Amino acid sequence: MGFREEVDSMGTVKVPEDAYYGAQTQRAIENFPISGLTFQPVFIKAIALIKKHAAHINQQCGLLPLDVSMAIVQAAQEVMDGTFDDQFAVDVFQTGSGTSTNMNVNEVIAGRANEIITGNIGGKSPVHPNDHVNLGQSSNDVIPSAIHISAFISIKNRLLPALQNLHESLKNKADEFKDIVKIGRTHLQDAVPVTLGQEFGGYARQVELAIERLQSIKPRLAELALGGTAVGTGMNTHPEFARRVIACIAQETGCPFVEAKNHFEAQAAQDAAVETSAVLKTVAVSLTKIANDIRWLASGPRCGIGEIVLPDLQPGSSIMPGKVNPVMPEVILQVAAQVVGNDAAITIGGQAGNFELNTMLPLIAYNLLQSIEILASAVNVFTEKCVDGIIANKEKCAATVDKSIALVTTLVPLIGYDKAAALAREAWETGTSVREIALKRNILAEEELNKLFEKVHEH
Repeated sequence: MGFREEVDSMGTVKVPEDAYYGAQTQRAIENFPISGLTFQPVFIKAIALIKKHAAHINQQCGLLPLDVSMAIVQAAQEVMDGTFDDQFAVDVFQTGSGTSTNMNVNEVIAGRANEIITGNIGGKSPVHPNDHVNLGQSSNDVIPSAIHISAFISIKNRLLPALQNLHESLKNKADEFKDIVKIGRTHLQDAVPVTLGQEFGGYARQVELAIERLQSIKPRLAELALGGTAVGTGMNTHPEFARRVIACIAQETGCPFVEAKNHFEAQAAQDAAVETSAVLKTVAVSLTKIANDIRWLASGPRCGIGEIVLPDLQPGSSIMPGKVNPVMPEVILQVAAQVVGNDAAITIGGQAGNFELNTMLPLIAYNLLQSIEILASAVNVFTEKCVDGIIANKEKCAATVDKSIALVTTLVPLIGYDKAAALAREAWETGTSVREIALKRNILAEEELNKLFEKVHEH
């Protein structure tokens, strides 16, 4: 592969001749070989979306020639379409403002725009990555804006639909299992009966609240820092630039993006991203509760709780034939743990707002988008390959209710707490059921006792 020489403020650097990016990106690739992690396509596309509409508005404001603007718009759209995904190789761990990635996008768009106009890839003429593609912008307002745009779109298009499908599936199971009485459990000990439907209804409500929490953060995510440029003052940008560019972004995406009410807050802090991550952590905790319950309820199949049966997906052991494990709940548990870890990193990143700029923007962006993406993907497969196929073991549910000592609680209004406790101890020590002892002591007639025990789950 051949190379071309490009000059930037730090001197001459060799760039692969087939690269659309230029010297600044090449230096970043060489200087930051840290993790091998690169930004998610949705983040790169959010930056390109900003560049596309910035070029359009700058032309309308008389700041860009029409041919340059049109070439930038076309090149930015091609980046958004994924045509140049291989051109974005800068590591996530880079300068804290994300300047390296902003310049990577600027240079790729300029390089492609130059090819459109002249037939030659790359370079800075007639389209310059800073003077034209980055006109009216700074990394300091572009990267925070891209974080909000990409997170908002990912939540709207990926995570919320996934959670809505899970909510519907759990609601359907709650209805399907509404008449199946089983023993309740508190402190991992037998408690009074519930229905399997009531348990699944609780899970459905958790997911419903997760959806509501995610919806509630949208107004803060919708505020974009664009227009503040370097420090929030808007230096070197047209006074109508931010409002008009953001209006175009909102129209194209169908999302209610608006200019930040205060540009100093929008660039110096990342509170909306921290809040979003906290909500994602809450969603992860809810999913952990649901997945844990489901795998415990399915434990066995013969020597565990075994009140539900999960779909068989794959052999569960490399040594024990016939063993099938709850792989989908385990996926959820691992993803939830990753989201909680990401939230810790984002929280620390949010504390790095020093004076007029947060300097952990790449860390925040990558972890926030990863949390959204892995939650969405995991929830989709959990719904489709686990929850939709859950079957109730009615016989096992009924058997545990009959054996439960906790049924003695229903007798407390008739005989008092202390006598009920003594009855429970007798049942435990003798291995006799509460029903049998209650009949033996003539607490109620058998028909009345049956009716009392049948009604207990309704309360």
